[in-house]
This record gives sequence, C-alpha cells and structure tokens, in this order.
Amino acid sequence: MQSVETMLRTVPGFAQLDSGSLERAAAAGDLAEVGAGEVLFREGTQPESLYVLLDGRVCLTGTSADASRAVIDILGPASSFVLANVLMDEPYLMGAQAVADSRLVRIGAEPMRRVVAAQPAAAMAMMRAMSAELASMTRQVVDLKVRVAAQRLGTYLLSQVKEPNATKADFRLPVSKGLLAPWLGCRAENLSRAFMALRTYGVETHGSRVLLHDVSRLRGYAGAIEPIRIDDDALVGPAMEQVFGDAFRLRSARPRGP
Repeated sequence: MQSVETMLRTVPGFAQLDSGSLERAAAAGDLAEVGAGEVLFREGTQPESLYVLLDGRVCLTGTSADASRAVIDILGPASSFVLANVLMDEPYLMGAQAVADSRLVRIGAEPMRRVVAAQPAAAMAMMRAMSAELASMTRQVVDLKVRVAAQRLGTYLLSQVKEPNATKADFRLPVSKGLLAPWLGCRAENLSRAFMALRTYGVETHGSRVLLHDVSRLRGYAGAIEPIRIDDDALVGPAMEQVFGDAFRLRSARPRGP
C-alpha cells in the first residue's frame, strides 16, 4: 500500500509543497475508509481535520433558515475541501457526507496549521489551492444566475468526458439524478425536462447511462468553460484578483430561469 505522503502528492495544493512540509503533513494524517451515507462533519462545528478525498464521492451541503438542505458541491477524487475553515480555525460553513464508498486522508487541523505557518511557500501553495476552490464556486454561482438548467446540465455532462478531443462519449452518471438536481439548482422535474431538451444536442440517456453523440454541438449550446487544470508544477487557473473580480460582477448578473 502507498504511504500517506505518496497519496498526498497527487492532490492539488499538496503536490506543490516542499518535501519537508509534505512529510510533516503526512505524518499528521491517517487513512480512513467511509461508507456511503456517512457524515464526515456537520455545518457549524469546529474543524478537527482537513479531509483529502482519494477515491469516491463526497457531497457538501448547506442548511437554510427553514432547515431545508442545499447541495453546494459534489467532490471527486484528488480533492481537499473546506481548506479555508481548517487553516483559519473557524467553524465549517457547510457539512460533508460521503455519497459513495470513499477513501480519505484525515490530517489533524492543528498540525496542518503549523505546517502552513512554518513555511511561506507552504502558505502560498495552500492559498493557491483555496483560490482554485473559490474559482470553482464562483463559476457555479455564475451558472445559477445566468444559465438555464439545460445549459448547466450540459456543462456537467461535458465534465464527465475524459478524452479532450472526443467527438462522442459513453459513461454512467457518478451520482444519482436525485442528488444531481439540487446540485444543479433545480427540482427533479426540471432536471427531467433539461435531459429532454438536450436530446436536440445529441444527448441520449438510459437510466444512469449517458451517450453524447455530438460533443462539439453540446459544448456550443452549453457554452462550457474549460475547468481549472492543476499539474505537479503549479496551480493553473485565474489569478486570485480575477476570481474576486468575477464574484463582484455577479451582483449585476440577471437570472434567466430555473
């Protein structure tokens, strides 16, 4: 079995740490396997660990004043999450629950803060990881405000196409449609109508199986933005100033419907 340190080298942010900082972070971590439905932490609690998802799926949720739950994000492998709350020692602003059998590394919050405080380069690596996390959240908010449900769904389906030059694709949804709908900011009936609308753009479904017959046409309709890509040398994405600028401009965005 690979060591915790080796596993962390594949995760954005941690991949950019110097050997000493990565070794200290790994020494404070342990490997955990959780089953689907298991709660990792609840909204409003104080962070005890930084979670790094290696395999599986984790859903991040928020609760409104009337106790209804919103799906904020669904994370896949090679993700660390709620990094800012851990580093600032502030209560979680969202909860986290495994939606599939998952394997994670749990790093003690206090040791992780010491690693970041000891090395400016480590602090910068974590800041850039948080910048990428913020950019992803910003894009989701933009989608909710200015794009219809079918476009949001199209963008999500395109994100499941792993071959960059593919003209067609065949895959299974990694999450249930019952979870996908609230993540995309719509109800189940809206999601069904969105799938029907995408038939015009070559989308065919059979249960959880999805066939994309014309990736280029779907991309043109959805207006899909290329995801932030991160390699071993640097976190590649918009500068932090650009991300905050995008968030500021959301104030003037007009909703176009569900």
